[in-house]
Amino acid sequence: MTDAADLRRRTAELLAAHPPAATERLDFLRARFDAGLAWVHFPEGLGGLDAPRSLQAVVDAELAAADAPDNDPGRIGIGLGMAAPTLLRFGTDEQKRRLLRPLWTGEEVWCQLFSEPGAGSDLAALATRAVRDGGDGGDGAGSGGDWIVDGQKVWTSSAHLARWAILIARTDPGLPKHRGISYFICDMTDPGVEVRPLRQITGEAEFNEVFLTGVRIPDSRRLGAVGEGWKVAQTTLMNERVAIGGSRIPREGGMIGVAAADWRARPELRTHDLHQRLLTLWVEAEAARLTGERLRQQLSQGQPGPEGSGMKLAFARLAQEISGWEVEFLAEDGLTYDDWTMRRPDGVDFTGREAGYRYLRAKGNSIEGGTSEVLLNIVAERVLGLPPEPRTDKDVAWKDLPR
Repeated sequence: MTDAADLRRRTAELLAAHPPAATERLDFLRARFDAGLAWVHFPEGLGGLDAPRSLQAVVDAELAAADAPDNDPGRIGIGLGMAAPTLLRFGTDEQKRRLLRPLWTGEEVWCQLFSEPGAGSDLAALATRAVRDGGDGGDGAGSGGDWIVDGQKVWTSSAHLARWAILIARTDPGLPKHRGISYFICDMTDPGVEVRPLRQITGEAEFNEVFLTGVRIPDSRRLGAVGEGWKVAQTTLMNERVAIGGSRIPREGGMIGVAAADWRARPELRTHDLHQRLLTLWVEAEAARLTGERLRQQLSQGQPGPEGSGMKLAFARLAQEISGWEVEFLAEDGLTYDDWTMRRPDGVDFTGREAGYRYLRAKGNSIEGGTSEVLLNIVAERVLGLPPEPRTDKDVAWKDLPR
């Protein structure tokens, strides 16, 4: 059984064989993956050691102390937080061997082709079609052949950087909307994939819209059984919400740390009302941080559950309230903005930019990764056990739904 002492020994051996100061960044990351120190709870041979998830902190602390390079998780968060756990649970051995290593090292960026112009909050209403071409004769029940995909996806972070995408598409319009969906891995370099930027209120274009026209996907890139894509997607979505709302930060870290630093640095702007509001936000941020720590401890024992939706809700609300407080506290300085130039960034930086950016960017937190309204329903029904809302379309074939 791998324990903390064993992981420290393995980490020391990695550092001795590949000194960070004398090793190329990518070579070090590949060696770390091969040593099983990428994500220790993954299986041996796939970047892990079948160790408890909680022991990852031991490895991370040792590597941070040695000033070892990380894999730039902000840039490859979709791959790390969503694609990897889905591949681990539903991928074939061949898919895992081919995809997980370059995903973790950042050599191949991933994006998520889920939301559509008419299927955002109600994701199961998606209209992108995948039609079987060859293989088992076209009935969609077996394996082999290709799938031809046509449709449009929207709000796709990192699509302009991505090599791979996790994609859900409708394979049987004659079934109710949750049951006629299948889950695929899409090569973003294939013919028929077109990525267009979506400029946001910040002036940047993190998001994109993606048009799929006759995109051919081999059946070997399907995850899960045909028609069971919604089940696979739930694993992705639960992990997504944990990744957004439950990331590990130190005490007074993240946006509340920036706000507290502003308060200490600008005593001439302080008022009693702003002080009381900051104290309230500080306490709520600390409670959310500790709740996230508890959630990660629960994750070490199994798969993420609906509790991650509550964490994502708290993250969105706090980000918006803290950034609003900061803009108000800084007065005219809070309204400044460094650059409205149209850019396509690699990621989001909530703490390294000015207050105006944080205020504008935080508006998207209650939309991305599941809208707050939908997450409230999830918490109500799956965490609190309240009666579900009436759904008249639950047993109606997707093709018969009004649109």
